[in-house]
Amino acid sequence: MDIRFLGANNTVTGSKHLLSVGDRKILIDCGLFQGLKVLRQRNWRPLPFDPATLDAVILTHAHVDHTGYLPLLVRQGFNGPIYCSNATQALCELLLPDAGHLQEEDAAFANKHNHSKHRPALPLYTEADARVAIRNLSPVDWERGVPLASDVEFQLRKAGHILGASLAIIEGEGRRLVFTGDLGRYDDPTMRPPESVEKCDYLVVESTYGDRVHPDEDPREILRRIIVRTLDRGGRLLVPAFAVGRSQQLLYLIWLLRESGAIPDVPVYLNSPMAIQATRIFCEFVQDQALTEEECRGLAKMVRFVTSAEESQRINKEEFPAIIVSASGMATGGRVLHHLKKLAPDAKNTILFAGFQASGTRGEAMLSGVEEIKIHGRYVPIRAEVLGMESLSAHADSGEIMRWLRQSEIPPRHTFIVHGEPLASEALRKRIQRELGWSASVPDYLEVEGLL
Repeated sequence: MDIRFLGANNTVTGSKHLLSVGDRKILIDCGLFQGLKVLRQRNWRPLPFDPATLDAVILTHAHVDHTGYLPLLVRQGFNGPIYCSNATQALCELLLPDAGHLQEEDAAFANKHNHSKHRPALPLYTEADARVAIRNLSPVDWERGVPLASDVEFQLRKAGHILGASLAIIEGEGRRLVFTGDLGRYDDPTMRPPESVEKCDYLVVESTYGDRVHPDEDPREILRRIIVRTLDRGGRLLVPAFAVGRSQQLLYLIWLLRESGAIPDVPVYLNSPMAIQATRIFCEFVQDQALTEEECRGLAKMVRFVTSAEESQRINKEEFPAIIVSASGMATGGRVLHHLKKLAPDAKNTILFAGFQASGTRGEAMLSGVEEIKIHGRYVPIRAEVLGMESLSAHADSGEIMRWLRQSEIPPRHTFIVHGEPLASEALRKRIQRELGWSASVPDYLEVEGLL
């Protein structure tokens, strides 16, 4: 038995872990690399194995840094089952075709305006490729044992983080492996806490915030102050937000503030077709999240869903105060870019980043204080107030990761630390060794580890 680390090593993107058990090959997550160009270029390189020889894929959750390579995997010859939770299936059916569509749009825009050195610029994959891939999705119920071979099976448990997020527990050859995917938080307003795992032989754990502790603050109060300050100066609040998870969390907090009279009754726009559909899916899976049906109905009634490009353009022409939630969360693409071009140059407005910003993204650059950013081939000045809000993170911080680890009744033989920038992963490794006395390491990209 061995595991090969094909992504999310000293970075937070591109999650892929290839597990070999006897003659079986199982891929845990199949994500895209995002952010820095040197990482994105990995998406175009051939995989170090033949996808046709893969027996199965297990997804921990629907975010594209864990699922976005699936259309390529299928196009390259994989034709086995893609196991996931029921909610993850619903979200992947939304996210993956949209990812393909956006890539086609970006390639077309680059060709029209000569923004690419490639002639012609091509999408990594198309919407049609994504629709072929999602046919292989095979949903499973929580904690149900699913056989992968005569002596290999797996189950999924709830990981928090976003709707449908799972811990993957795989048993074979007398060993038990746990892949956390992305761990959720213990006080998330919209998701239940991650479930514990009593024991395992080998653990693969995320470390996005492995070197940090989230601020001890009430996110509702912080959000209230930002909204009131922005509206008082006649500005508009733009929140680049991940379509799945963060958008619903933000809308819920805004709804609570509106219901309590803590903020003025201004328009609240959700301008992302994907986020709109994700919000509807979120309210369909009430059993998998923390909101009641009544709260979901109230949230949906408050929001003005922007469903067309024409409506999106009209919002940009309006001048009255408003709150706009739009994807993508790191400002790497989507309709939020058009809002940034309009709102970022005006000091009355506020740009609020409410999640982790990977290196090389516009969000990371803006939070670092750059005076201009490049959008669609042109530089846009940044005069609006730019803020970050880590307390809304859907990722467990270092203290919460340690809290989850301490629930294990028996220490694993070894813990592999992934899905974190170098400093974060190394900090978590040291803390695990110091406080728990566990054997732990940070594997390199393409490293192979034998599991004895």
